This record gives sequence, structure tokens and C-alpha cells, in this order.
Amino acid sequence: MEIPNVLVIGAGIGGIAVAANLARRGCRVTVVEKNDQPGGRCSRLMKDGHYFDVGPTLFVMPEVYFNAFSDLGERIEDYLDLRRIDPTYHLFFDDGTTLALTSDLRTMHSQLESFEAGSFQKFLCYLDEGCRHYQLSLPRLVDRDFRSLLEYIHPKNLPLFIHLKALANHYPNVGRYFRDPRLKAAFTFQDMYCGLSPYEAVATFSLLSYIEIVDGVWFPMGGMYSVVEALKRIAENRGCQFLFNTAVKRIDIEDTRAKGVTLEDGQRLEADVIVANADLPYVYLSLLPDTGLAARMKKKRYSCSTISFFWGIDKTYAQLAPHNLFLSDDYKENFDSIIKDLTMPENPSIYVHAPARIDPSRAPAGQDSIIAIVPVGHLDEGSGQDWDEIRNRARQAVFHHLTQIGIRDLDRHLKFEICVAPQDWQRRFNLIRGATHGLSHTRTQMFYFRPRNRHHRYRNLFFVGASTHPGTGIPCVLISARLAAERILQDR
Repeated sequence: MEIPNVLVIGAGIGGIAVAANLARRGCRVTVVEKNDQPGGRCSRLMKDGHYFDVGPTLFVMPEVYFNAFSDLGERIEDYLDLRRIDPTYHLFFDDGTTLALTSDLRTMHSQLESFEAGSFQKFLCYLDEGCRHYQLSLPRLVDRDFRSLLEYIHPKNLPLFIHLKALANHYPNVGRYFRDPRLKAAFTFQDMYCGLSPYEAVATFSLLSYIEIVDGVWFPMGGMYSVVEALKRIAENRGCQFLFNTAVKRIDIEDTRAKGVTLEDGQRLEADVIVANADLPYVYLSLLPDTGLAARMKKKRYSCSTISFFWGIDKTYAQLAPHNLFLSDDYKENFDSIIKDLTMPENPSIYVHAPARIDPSRAPAGQDSIIAIVPVGHLDEGSGQDWDEIRNRARQAVFHHLTQIGIRDLDRHLKFEICVAPQDWQRRFNLIRGATHGLSHTRTQMFYFRPRNRHHRYRNLFFVGASTHPGTGIPCVLISARLAAERILQDR
């Protein structure tokens, strides 16, 4: 049998993983990437001895990573030095109270009971629900390639949706366990990882708290970018070729097949199989012939965006743990402003990451590298968004929240600032509307209803990444890469 020639568009984690999978099974694989480094949203910034992960900063669901490396015939411990972070987060509320989310049950007992009598036992019940949701959904819905609607709504699956509380919303569901609004926020804020409001996210997402507290939040020494470097090294060892600073202008179609790509410089590359790791809405809207599907893609729900600040600091702040979250009392207003009004709340919740707490090599000695992330609405031409004004408000909001923990002079110790706003996410990573999580995870855009890993008409065109099944986040993208590779090999 002739060895298939595979072309992968985009060297994000999904693109690198699918390339390595296919190369291991005998395919000739070329990966083209518009930027000068791999990783996509998981790329890295470096300046003056400071190192920052541009996108994800949390290593969760370690079993998915272990399986991904094992599928490539490798041991993850030969590539990554993983350190568990416990407490996973330090939460700060507007009233001055704090909560450290930890796997230490004695500590959790004393903390939770100080918020609400009887809440520790409810916390254990909530974790038990999250465990059930995780163990049911991962093998039966997430790590599965449904080929038809009938396969998805098979009678055997119907009780599953009841067990997963797929028709209930997350925030009202967590109210069955806790009355205190601070605790409700502490166990639903994770929905923002999917670019969702907990007021519309499915209650299935209680699995996120279980994943973090029980399976743990980890940190690969060298940062999340070390995962990118490891996968790229494996792919190159398998014979994959990477072409950087190589932007694709269009995917060339002939009848019902993708024949290759035309690059921005006019060069044409032919392939037997094309895998698009560029964000799926961008592929339909910019790289494929204009069809009704492109129009439908514009109407889909998109996730939120973020304004991210990357700061090199000439001193350290002991008050900051690795992962810090400042949760606003205006919890619902926060999500309404972001998801419905497509702007930034007056008093936003913010996330601050200090990677040098775990890995001192992330900053020069005696200095700090700090990432501050403020969720905001995605780009919308009709909403009159003033991004200069929103960016300035976001910056001041971070400084304001840091005063809660005694940090009042950070602006005077800045060596430099790099800001990545929605326009930057769109320009650099081809994310439609600057939506950092791709397509949103609403009920009609999850599981079978999320765009499939293979084009319905062009049968040799496949997709991996956050906007295709199973969804956003590195673990889901790794699963997406494996499902696409399996489908490609089955079709050969």
C-alpha cells in the first residue's frame, strides 16, 4: 500500500499530536504553521529572562496526557517533570475572606465550616457527583467518535444524560449543596475554562472540581510549553517535517476531495490527507469555498475572550501563590457582562498566575514573572466595544484586586508589560471573534452536536482542536487528535 502523504495546517498541540500519531503509523507528515514557533494558543513569551505561557497554565486530567504519550510509544516521565500544586488555588473574595482549595480534607473541613455549617459533608457529596460525571462522560461521550445521531441517542445512552444532569444548569445545581454564594462561586468558576457562564453551563461540569481536587492540578517544570516541546520532539523523531512562518491561503478542493493547499506566497503543497488544526470556524470561513456551512458557522455561539497581561517584575511578592483567583461578589453580573453584553464587568473576577513559585527558572533571581487574566466578551463589530478603554479598565482592576493581599506597588516595579487582547488572539492565532476557547460549549454545541472531526463532504479533510469534538482544553484537544488519527487510518 502506498504511504499516505499528510499535511497538517497548524502546529498547535492538536496538530503536533495528530502528526506524531500518524507518523508513528507510517504516514509522511508535513506540518505548516503561520507563526515562528509551535504551540498555537499554548505558545510561549520570553523577555529579559522572564518566561510566560501565553495560553493554558493548568495541567489537569493527567491520565489523558499519560495515555497520549503512551499512544506514541513514549513514557511521559521521560519528557516532563510534573509537580503537583496543592492547594490548587487561593481564592480571594471581596469581603476579605479567603479559601484555599486543597486535597487536604482536614483543612477543607475547617475552612468550609467557617463559611457555612454542614458544608463540608455537602462538599464530599458534590465531589462524589463530580466523580460520577467524570467517570461516565469521559469514556462514553468525550473519548468517543459518534458517527451518527442514532448512535448518539441510542436507548443505552438515554439514562446517561439523566445521570449526568445534562438538562440542569450548573449554578442552580450547586445550590443543592451550598447556600453561601462564595462557596457556589468557588465550585462553579471553573466553567470559564470552557468560556461559559455557570448559569447556562450544564450541571455535568461539576466534574471540573472533582478533577482538580482529586486528580490534582500539576505543573510541568519549564511551564506548559514544555508539553509542546516534548510532543514536537517526538513528532520530529518520527520523521515529521515542520515549516514555520508558512501561512495557508486556501485549501484546494476538487469535487469531493481536498487536493492540497495554496500558501500565502503562492506555493502549492499537495496531500492525500489534510488535517486542519487551525481553529475550525476560521477554516470554514477563510480556507474553504464559500458554502452554506460557512454562513451557519457565523451563527454559532462563541466563547468569551480574555485580556492577558504578562509582567516582568523587578522584585518578588510572597503574597502570591502559583494560582490566585479574585472572585467578585457581583458574580452573575460578571458573567452577564461577558457573555451577554460582550464587554468587561465593572468589578471583574481575575486570575493571577505566578509560575516562579513552582519553577524558579521562570524569572531571574529575586524577580517575578506574573500573568494576570481578565475574562471579557469576544469581538463584536456591532456592540461599540472600545478596547483601549476596556484594556485600561482591566489593568486597573488587576491592580485594585492585588491591594486586597497587600500588593500596592506593582506598577512601580514593572520592568515591562506585554498585553494580549481579543484583537491579538484573532490576529495571531486566527481565532474568530478573538474567542480564546473557540466555539462555546452550549448544549447544542457539545458531544455529537459539536463539529465533527471529519468534513461531511470532503472526506479526506479532518479537524483537530478546541472547536471540534470533544472541545476546548489541552486534554480534549489531545483526545481530538487521537480520534482524528484513528479515523484517518481506518479510512486508509
